[in-house]
Amino acid sequence: MAVNITDVLFPPSAFSSKTPFYFSAAPEYIPGISDHYLSIFAPIVIHWAVAGFFHALDCSEADWIVRHRIHESAEVKSRNRVSRLEVLRAVIFQQVVQMSLAYFWMDSAPHHVEPRAEMSILAGRMYLALGKLVGQGAAYAFMKAGGPDMVWAMYWWIIPVVQFFIAMFVVDTWQYFLHRAMHINKRLYRLFHSWHHRLYVPYAFGALYNHPVEGFLLDTLGSAVGEVLAGFSVRQATLFFIVATCKTLDDHCGYSFPWDPLQMLSGNTADYHDIHHQMLGIKSNFSQPFFVHWDVLLGTRMTREELIARKAGHSAPSSKPTDAKKIE
Repeated sequence: MAVNITDVLFPPSAFSSKTPFYFSAAPEYIPGISDHYLSIFAPIVIHWAVAGFFHALDCSEADWIVRHRIHESAEVKSRNRVSRLEVLRAVIFQQVVQMSLAYFWMDSAPHHVEPRAEMSILAGRMYLALGKLVGQGAAYAFMKAGGPDMVWAMYWWIIPVVQFFIAMFVVDTWQYFLHRAMHINKRLYRLFHSWHHRLYVPYAFGALYNHPVEGFLLDTLGSAVGEVLAGFSVRQATLFFIVATCKTLDDHCGYSFPWDPLQMLSGNTADYHDIHHQMLGIKSNFSQPFFVHWDVLLGTRMTREELIARKAGHSAPSSKPTDAKKIE
């Protein structure tokens, strides 16, 4: 029977059994709730908890809250062309579709991993890859010197973080181009995306107010594609869906708080997305929900200063290339 040299060099016993704070070997991350059902219901629970928090802020007239509102409270009633009840119905419908897809999409097998065995496999792959790049002797010396610690860091931190950013990039890309297409194509806009733009003054739980077709294609399916391409486990996917939900709500919350951690993440803030909901900015700021790189690269970014200048009838300095001007 042939012996795999990497199994000899890097057996599971070579790696630390220490695990990071976030890891649980239990078959259920939250006792009594399977990971499968947690992936279905956790984003919904978080959605309404965050939406409820922002709704409580909307109902307050405390000075420290009011001064961070992007729009006056009266504008929500005077400018929006859809009632909160209609928004609520549409959001609940989208969430029912979302949960139905998640029920069949997400892996329902009980959680079971053997970290040390998986790190051993990862070490073998790293050793073989390094051997092709720098030679087997150098790869052996490198892996023997710091291999176990490096593999531990790769397994528990570097790879999961890279996976998370891959998922964010995929979702941003999916949503940017589909979102932009729905503005460029008048038929798509009229049939589907115009629903969302009935909210000239966005608020948190209106973030998911979409035509059902758009809600499925843009949000639900886009997140599923990101999850698959990132190679997430069920627990990683659950965390990603929660973060994406919070970021989407925060982008529509109507507040520009200087200490909001989600608005500090990137330039894609509530103020940034609010510009897109205004008539003069509707052909700009398509990026959502995480970063603004596609707007910057493709010339569809608009700043608050540019919007104010347009309102005043002045031509603000802009670095947008010709293709961005053609779609306005």
